[in-house]
Amino acid sequence: MILSLAPGRPISEGELKERLLEAFLSIGRTGERWLVIVPDDTRTLPMPVIFEALVEGFAPRVRELAFLVALGTHPPMTEEQLDRHFGPARRDHPEVQIRQHSWDDPSALVRIGKITRDEMEEISRGLLSLEVPVEINRMVLEYDRLLIVNPVFPHEVIGFSGGHKYFFPGISGPQMVHVSHWLGALITNPKINGHKWTPVREMVERAAALVSTPRLGLSLVLKGHDLVGTFLGEVVEAWEKAADLSAEVNIVWVEKPFDLVISVAPAMYRELWTAGKCMYKLEPVVADGGTLIIYAPHIREISPTHGRWLLQVGYHVRDYFLAQWKKFEKYPWAVLAHSTHVKGIGTYRGGVERPRIEVFLATGIPEEICQQINLGYRDPRTLDPEEYVGREDEGILVVPNAGEQLHRLADGTVPDVDEL
Repeated sequence: MILSLAPGRPISEGELKERLLEAFLSIGRTGERWLVIVPDDTRTLPMPVIFEALVEGFAPRVRELAFLVALGTHPPMTEEQLDRHFGPARRDHPEVQIRQHSWDDPSALVRIGKITRDEMEEISRGLLSLEVPVEINRMVLEYDRLLIVNPVFPHEVIGFSGGHKYFFPGISGPQMVHVSHWLGALITNPKINGHKWTPVREMVERAAALVSTPRLGLSLVLKGHDLVGTFLGEVVEAWEKAADLSAEVNIVWVEKPFDLVISVAPAMYRELWTAGKCMYKLEPVVADGGTLIIYAPHIREISPTHGRWLLQVGYHVRDYFLAQWKKFEKYPWAVLAHSTHVKGIGTYRGGVERPRIEVFLATGIPEEICQQINLGYRDPRTLDPEEYVGREDEGILVVPNAGEQLHRLADGTVPDVDEL
């Protein structure tokens, strides 16, 4: 481990930069070309400071330093968004190339192998039996070394984000995106979220083993906007240390479930596709038959990438799709996964869908669209979350800046479809 910093208090930007500059002295050689893989601005991290440390202390010592934004299937960032994300130093270093991943552009991808049918059966515990081609952005093979910058939070698809998740699905081709997300959906969000080693993580690590380029991981742990942990080293080792710390600071334990949860989305979620995290992180603490409201007046669309599919499919529980698989298997599986994650767990018996909880959108998405996609509607102009703050004894919970901290019941129980 090159750097392990978890002082039990917030780490200032000045301290972070100083420690990174020291750590970077031990890596990178003259003549090497380095590619840094980073998240987009839908993840909280001190990206401007990291960028400054890399271009000031690292770039002069190597032949080339470039950045690749791991968008997954998110829309590309605008120039203005890139400026805010990387900070003022971006404009001071035009020689540093910043590219964005194109998951659906075959020319940007290279196939490096496959996960066989037998391997998928073993990894998925029998849930999936298919061969998965492994494609990744070809830039990872065009550089001498890679650095993966990865904030680590509880995650609905893989358990904890970070590590090689920034390969798959961060800079991968569509098959890894779709199959990994659907595998997570089959297991369900409550059983995946906040667990370190999951079948989806195993799938990602199996694919990552096919990438031949040497790499390091810079894993970060944040609590809100405070950086509390930084680990630089071998990718899995750094991620594991970060995941352990993230489990301590980013899982909120509550004594009892709530009948009403108002989940307030931060501005960094610009579409329902990402704002769905406001449901995923709170589903475990909504009581059976309860209500969760995603409050995000600034959101006006479902997804510029996947919206057309979701308008056709709508939002449904997992078993709704499984019972009619021949009808729905033609749709992108990541879309089906997102659909079930936002709707939450539930049953589909005798042609009747019964979600465990009701999910309402208090957003800029019109009521008729909410009805079309099978989600509840609440006019955000009629809802002031501040009026509900401090009413936990009444069974009401308001969570500001939702989406990164997972809430779970203190007794360890999670909602289970088999118990409905």
